[in-house]
Amino acid sequence: MIVTKTLMRMVEFFGADVRRINHALKVHSFARLIANQENITGTELNIIELSAILHDIGIPAAVQKYQSSAGKYQEIEGPPIAREMLMHLGASPETIYRICYLIGNHHSYTKIDGIDFQILVEADFLVNIFEDKMNAATVSVIRQKYFKTRTGVRLLEQIYMPEK
Repeated sequence: MIVTKTLMRMVEFFGADVRRINHALKVHSFARLIANQENITGTELNIIELSAILHDIGIPAAVQKYQSSAGKYQEIEGPPIAREMLMHLGASPETIYRICYLIGNHHSYTKIDGIDFQILVEADFLVNIFEDKMNAATVSVIRQKYFKTRTGVRLLEQIYMPEK
């Protein structure tokens, strides 16, 4: 239920920003798919889903404050917004803490410290590769450097590296 409520809250938050809404929905779908295929359940699955939905929630504040949507600014502005939303939606303090950590570091790949973080990064890349029209060489580097889950690798290769 909290996932559905968070999805609705995210749509309300972004308003007419269809690009951001669609991005969040796509990242959430890939994150949920990877997590399910990797047999993630319970609280960990909730953390993955909620962080995927809210990972870019700081972009409007970053653009307003820094005139930039760069990852470092998303990481600064996103956690306080996510924390407030999740508190109002009834998430536990432990869940909120972890989600805010993920949102506050989702462009800092050296900080990946768990399967929840790994899946968020892989799902975001699966969407960003398409949205940013990344070339084959870049996709290959991303695959080598950042993809670790069996399902994430499989999806990346099937979608973007069909010759493998």
